This record gives sequence, structure tokens and C-alpha cells, in this order.
Amino acid sequence: MLTCPSCEILVHEDDGFCEGCGYQLLPRRSQPRDHVEVDLGSVGGITNRGLHHYRNEDALGVVGYTFGFRRGIAAVVCDGISNSPRPDVAAQTAADVGSEVLVQHLEAGFRPDFATQAAVASAGRAVAALATSADDAPACTYVSAVVAPDSVTVGWLGDSRAYWLATNESARSMVLTEDDTLLNHLSESGEMTREEAQRQPQAGALVKWLGADATDIQPRIVSFGPGTPGAVLICSDGLWNYLPQAETLAAAVPDAAKAPMAAARTLVNIALDAGGHDNVTVVVIPFPSEGVHRR
Repeated sequence: MLTCPSCEILVHEDDGFCEGCGYQLLPRRSQPRDHVEVDLGSVGGITNRGLHHYRNEDALGVVGYTFGFRRGIAAVVCDGISNSPRPDVAAQTAADVGSEVLVQHLEAGFRPDFATQAAVASAGRAVAALATSADDAPACTYVSAVVAPDSVTVGWLGDSRAYWLATNESARSMVLTEDDTLLNHLSESGEMTREEAQRQPQAGALVKWLGADATDIQPRIVSFGPGTPGAVLICSDGLWNYLPQAETLAAAVPDAAKAPMAAARTLVNIALDAGGHDNVTVVVIPFPSEGVHRR
């Protein structure tokens, strides 16, 4: 046995990586999911292993949809919870199922908020089905965005985030989600003041996630019409831990609405240059959406 230099728990010498935090302990071979890019022209997405984790436990799904003459983008980002078994499988499953169900409902004419609810429910069932026992329950966070020609709808569970990045000085960039942490739960419910909640030992612990052991998979959903050009960013905490403020993110990629793939690469590189201690996943979607032309 040896001690993980990242989280200081005991691990087996031949494991290759720490099951507690994902820290790489032994040299490894490159894997297909270490770095994945999705470039649809009107949207750019990247998921990257980072510099310290043994594997990429993040995943993304990005799909264009068409309903009548309306075209838009549906995207999902999921972050596997490292202290659960097979978090990479949980994240990939949720991203695949969530994005597929989102598009199915949108192309059937359902409202984006209803489609978001249905997608989360389907992703939750798919991840729960991965469990082989009460002690073997893969888990992940979930955030999605539906960017239509005139509106933006986001839904989430956990601490993966969505941001609105304004592209002109008269508009305000903002965080569209609120982390499902014990800190926020205690302060929002009125059980404690925010200052009291911040002093709790597990203040940053998640209270919502997808998995067989999840007790609440009801997503929070927000819809709005920006009314001005900009870009929607959905990402895992591998990015926002370094750049949590919406204004800072917008300033880092001022051309996000014009060049989403370049913006995605810039944001991933910022996280890697800052240390890359976690997997990092970003999807940048310009608004208004041009959708994706189907062939």
C-alpha cells in the first residue's frame, strides 16, 4: 500500500490510479477519451483528461435538431463522481442518453423545458441501471443546454455549470445554474445562514446527482430569452474551479459567439495552464443559434 500524494488515502501500488480522487500513480497509455473534440461549426465542444487524473471521467453530447423551420443545438455535459465506481461509464451513459432523448423530444415538437425534464429522467434511469448492488452505484453530475433561435433552456443536477457569456458591454454575463451542494441547500432552505452553512465540514458535498443511490433526480430548469447576441457555455468544474466568474470567462473568450470551437480550445487550455488538476469539459454555443444543417 502507498499514500496518494493528492488526497492522502491509502491505495494499492498496482492500481495505477487513486480510486478516491483519480490521481495518476503510474505511467499510462493514451486512451481514446483523453481528448475529444466535437466541432459542428455552429457549436464547439471539448472534453480533456487534464494533467493529473488517470482517466477522463467527464463526457459530452452535442447534437443539432430541427423542428419545422426551426433549428437549434442540444448539448449535455456530465462529470463522473470520482468516489463512485466506474464514474467514466456513468458520465458517458448520461451524456449519450440525455442528448439523444433531448433531440427526440425537441424534434417531436415538445417545449425545451419538457424535453429537458424527459432527458434527465431517461439519463437517470440509464445510470441507475449500471449499478450491480447498493455498493456498486456509478454516479455523475448533469447539465444541459437547449439553444433555440429565440431562447435558451438549461437544466442541471450537481455542480456542472451553465453560463451566459455576453458579447457586448451593455449586456451582463451571468451564471445560469446554482450548484446542488450542501452549502446552497442549507442556506436556500433557511436551515442556516450562508455564513453558518459555509462552516459545515461537508459544505461542498453534492446533494443531487444521477445514480442508483440518488434520492432526488429532479433537475432545476431555467429558460430565458437573451434578447442580445452572446454565447452559452456549459462546463464541468475542471474549468470553473479556475474561472468561476461569468465576467472573467466572457473576457477570456470575447469572440465566443463568432468562433465557438476556438473559444472551447482557449478555455480548456486556460484550465490546463492553471494546473489541470481535474478533467475539463466545455461546450460553447453561440446565440442566436443557427442550428446544424442535416445532410
